[in-house]
Amino acid sequence: MTAASAKRRITRDDILDMTEYAGIRAARRQALVGIKAARRLAVGPAATFYFENYDTMWLQIHEMLRIERGGEAQIADELAAYNPLVPNGGELVATVMFEIDDPGRRDRILRALGGVERTLMIQVGSEQVMGRPEADLERTNRQGKTSAVHFIHFPFTPAQIDLFKAPGQPVVAGITHPNYGHMAIMPEAMRVALAADFD
Repeated sequence: MTAASAKRRITRDDILDMTEYAGIRAARRQALVGIKAARRLAVGPAATFYFENYDTMWLQIHEMLRIERGGEAQIADELAAYNPLVPNGGELVATVMFEIDDPGRRDRILRALGGVERTLMIQVGSEQVMGRPEADLERTNRQGKTSAVHFIHFPFTPAQIDLFKAPGQPVVAGITHPNYGHMAIMPEAMRVALAADFD
């Protein structure tokens, strides 16, 4: 899976027949456990950044095909949905989830976080990289309630990429919303793993 991590796009040729996928599913899911763990960062008490790559999206597409059983007709839609979340070589991409078990508390918090998708950032040294929400649909509704799930692109300049790749470079992920101001230091092992997302 290491070589696949450098790939920037999932193509039809990468999609396995579901019978073939069933035969390797357990092994691929197990192999991805460690990869996902190195790419997950809690930011405050309710938000988690899950940094995506080719491997995570390849598995997600296959899981969707397995669950929905739409066959060949479904493949193009899944590729269109998940390919934008594979980093393009000049960015990091994160699924940001507000994970709150209690439904009432979750509703109250999400109602207070309208527009939060425009307040996510990554700090690299003195450089701040603001997140850009995936443009698939609006994540905050007209009543000001935000979604529990956000897909965020963090576009880096070449100089910021070089800075990010520097060994021991302090990196912080944060949310600057007035009702949820939290930051988390990225462990060095995570910085190293995410550095592979860049060209």
